[in-house]
Amino acid sequence: MAIPTKKKLDAGNYQLKDQVVAINRVTKVVKGGKNMSFAALVVVGDPSAGVVGYGSGKAKEVPQAIRKGIEAAKKNLMRVNLSKTSIPHAVLGTFGSGRVLLKPAPEGTGVIAGGAVRAVMTSVGVQNVLTKSIGTANPHNVIKATFDALFKLRDRQDVATLRGKTLQEL
Repeated sequence: MAIPTKKKLDAGNYQLKDQVVAINRVTKVVKGGKNMSFAALVVVGDPSAGVVGYGSGKAKEVPQAIRKGIEAAKKNLMRVNLSKTSIPHAVLGTFGSGRVLLKPAPEGTGVIAGGAVRAVMTSVGVQNVLTKSIGTANPHNVIKATFDALFKLRDRQDVATLRGKTLQEL
Protein backbone atom coordinates (compact mmCIF):
# COMPACT_ATOMS: atom_id res chain seq x y z
CA MET A 1 0.00 0.00 0.00
CA ALA A 2 1.29 3.46 -0.88
CA ILE A 3 2.36 5.60 2.05
CA PRO A 4 0.71 9.03 1.83
CA THR A 5 2.95 12.06 1.86
CA LYS A 6 2.08 15.30 3.57
CA LYS A 7 2.20 18.27 1.22
CA LYS A 8 3.10 21.70 2.58
CA LEU A 9 0.00 23.93 2.44
CA ASP A 10 0.22 27.73 2.29
CA ALA A 11 -1.70 29.33 5.18
CA GLY A 12 -2.32 32.51 3.17
CA ASN A 13 -4.76 30.71 0.84
CA TYR A 14 -7.29 29.93 3.58
CA GLN A 15 -9.56 31.78 6.02
CA LEU A 16 -8.13 30.16 9.13
CA LYS A 17 -9.93 30.31 12.47
CA ASP A 18 -7.97 29.57 15.62
CA GLN A 19 -9.14 27.81 18.75
CA VAL A 20 -7.17 27.53 22.01
CA VAL A 21 -7.34 23.98 23.37
CA ALA A 22 -5.21 24.23 26.50
CA ILE A 23 -3.13 26.75 28.40
CA ASN A 24 -0.61 25.45 30.91
CA ARG A 25 1.16 27.58 33.51
CA VAL A 26 4.73 26.41 34.04
CA THR A 27 6.93 27.46 36.96
CA LYS A 28 10.70 27.04 36.94
CA VAL A 29 12.41 27.34 40.30
CA VAL A 30 15.72 29.20 40.01
CA LYS A 31 18.21 30.71 42.44
CA GLY A 32 16.39 34.07 42.55
CA GLY A 33 12.89 32.62 42.98
CA LYS A 34 10.30 31.29 40.56
CA ASN A 35 10.05 32.02 36.83
CA MET A 36 6.50 31.75 35.48
CA SER A 37 5.75 31.07 31.82
CA PHE A 38 2.79 29.80 29.82
CA ALA A 39 2.38 27.09 27.18
CA ALA A 40 -0.58 27.24 24.78
CA LEU A 41 -1.92 24.45 22.56
CA VAL A 42 -3.81 25.87 19.56
CA VAL A 43 -5.76 24.37 16.63
CA VAL A 44 -6.33 26.37 13.42
CA GLY A 45 -8.51 25.35 10.49
CA ASP A 46 -10.65 26.37 7.55
CA PRO A 47 -13.95 24.44 7.72
CA SER A 48 -14.88 25.26 4.11
CA ALA A 49 -11.60 23.87 2.72
CA GLY A 50 -11.16 20.87 5.05
CA VAL A 51 -7.76 22.09 6.26
CA VAL A 52 -6.54 21.86 9.87
CA GLY A 53 -3.32 22.19 11.86
CA TYR A 54 -2.11 22.34 15.45
CA GLY A 55 0.75 24.06 17.22
CA SER A 56 2.22 24.80 20.61
CA GLY A 57 3.69 28.07 21.80
CA LYS A 58 5.54 29.06 24.96
CA ALA A 59 6.08 32.57 26.32
CA LYS A 60 6.12 34.69 29.48
CA GLU A 61 2.60 36.02 28.74
CA VAL A 62 -0.55 34.14 27.63
CA PRO A 63 -1.32 36.22 24.47
CA GLN A 64 2.23 35.81 23.20
CA ALA A 65 2.09 32.05 23.81
CA ILE A 66 -1.20 31.85 21.87
CA ARG A 67 0.27 33.90 19.02
CA LYS A 68 3.30 31.58 18.84
CA GLY A 69 1.00 28.54 18.88
CA ILE A 70 -1.02 29.96 15.96
CA GLU A 71 2.14 30.57 13.92
CA ALA A 72 3.32 26.99 14.63
CA ALA A 73 -0.10 25.61 13.67
CA LYS A 74 -0.06 27.47 10.34
CA LYS A 75 3.19 25.66 9.47
CA ASN A 76 1.59 22.30 10.29
CA LEU A 77 -1.52 22.38 8.06
CA MET A 78 -2.96 19.26 6.43
CA ARG A 79 -5.92 18.58 4.13
CA VAL A 80 -8.49 16.02 5.30
CA ASN A 81 -10.59 13.71 3.09
CA LEU A 82 -14.20 14.35 4.02
CA SER A 83 -17.46 13.01 2.62
CA LYS A 84 -20.06 15.81 2.62
CA THR A 85 -20.51 16.68 6.32
CA SER A 86 -18.91 13.60 7.90
CA ILE A 87 -15.88 11.35 7.49
CA PRO A 88 -15.81 8.55 4.89
CA HIS A 89 -15.15 5.61 7.26
CA ALA A 90 -14.36 4.69 10.87
CA VAL A 91 -10.73 5.05 11.87
CA LEU A 92 -8.55 4.69 14.99
CA GLY A 93 -5.64 7.07 15.56
CA THR A 94 -2.91 6.53 18.13
CA PHE A 95 -0.15 8.59 19.65
CA GLY A 96 1.62 7.46 22.81
CA SER A 97 -1.00 6.07 25.15
CA GLY A 98 -3.73 8.20 23.57
CA ARG A 99 -6.15 6.59 21.13
CA VAL A 100 -8.99 8.35 19.34
CA LEU A 101 -11.80 6.51 17.54
CA LEU A 102 -13.66 8.47 14.84
CA LYS A 103 -16.90 7.09 13.37
CA PRO A 104 -19.06 8.62 10.63
CA ALA A 105 -22.52 9.74 11.70
CA PRO A 106 -25.76 10.45 9.81
CA GLU A 107 -26.93 13.98 9.02
CA GLY A 108 -28.18 15.88 12.07
CA THR A 109 -26.11 14.01 14.65
CA GLY A 110 -23.63 16.83 15.31
CA VAL A 111 -20.13 16.59 16.71
CA ILE A 112 -20.19 14.12 19.59
CA ALA A 113 -16.72 14.74 21.00
CA GLY A 114 -14.99 16.11 24.05
CA GLY A 115 -12.41 18.84 24.56
CA ALA A 116 -9.43 18.53 22.26
CA VAL A 117 -11.11 16.24 19.70
CA ARG A 118 -14.08 18.63 19.38
CA ALA A 119 -11.73 21.54 18.65
CA VAL A 120 -10.09 19.61 15.81
CA MET A 121 -13.39 18.34 14.35
CA THR A 122 -15.04 21.77 14.29
CA SER A 123 -11.90 23.39 12.86
CA VAL A 124 -11.70 20.94 9.97
CA GLY A 125 -15.39 21.35 9.13
CA VAL A 126 -16.81 17.96 10.15
CA GLN A 127 -20.43 18.50 11.21
CA ASN A 128 -21.53 14.93 12.01
CA VAL A 129 -19.15 12.54 13.75
CA LEU A 130 -19.03 10.19 16.75
CA THR A 131 -15.74 10.09 18.65
CA LYS A 132 -14.28 8.28 21.62
CA SER A 133 -11.04 9.22 23.32
CA ILE A 134 -9.45 6.12 24.85
CA GLY A 135 -6.47 6.13 27.19
CA THR A 136 -4.83 9.37 28.19
CA ALA A 137 -6.62 12.69 28.68
CA ASN A 138 -3.43 14.67 27.94
CA PRO A 139 -4.57 17.22 25.30
CA HIS A 140 -1.25 17.08 23.41
CA ASN A 141 -1.44 13.31 22.91
CA VAL A 142 -5.19 13.40 22.18
CA ILE A 143 -4.73 16.02 19.44
CA LYS A 144 -1.82 14.11 17.90
CA ALA A 145 -3.88 10.89 17.95
CA THR A 146 -6.79 12.75 16.30
CA PHE A 147 -4.47 14.04 13.57
CA ASP A 148 -3.14 10.50 13.08
CA ALA A 149 -6.73 9.29 12.58
CA LEU A 150 -7.52 12.13 10.14
CA PHE A 151 -4.31 11.37 8.23
CA LYS A 152 -5.44 7.72 7.81
CA LEU A 153 -8.74 8.71 6.16
CA ARG A 154 -9.05 7.65 2.50
CA ASP A 155 -11.59 8.77 -0.06
CA ARG A 156 -13.42 6.30 -2.30
CA GLN A 157 -11.42 7.21 -5.42
CA ASP A 158 -8.06 6.45 -3.73
CA VAL A 159 -9.28 3.07 -2.46
CA ALA A 160 -10.63 2.17 -5.91
CA THR A 161 -7.32 2.98 -7.63
CA LEU A 162 -5.33 1.06 -4.99
CA ARG A 163 -7.50 -2.01 -5.59
CA GLY A 164 -7.45 -1.58 -9.38
CA LYS A 165 -11.23 -1.19 -9.59
CA THR A 166 -13.70 1.47 -10.59
CA LEU A 167 -15.89 3.41 -8.17
CA GLN A 168 -18.95 1.38 -9.21
CA GLU A 169 -17.23 -1.92 -8.34
CA LEU A 170 -16.62 -0.91 -4.72
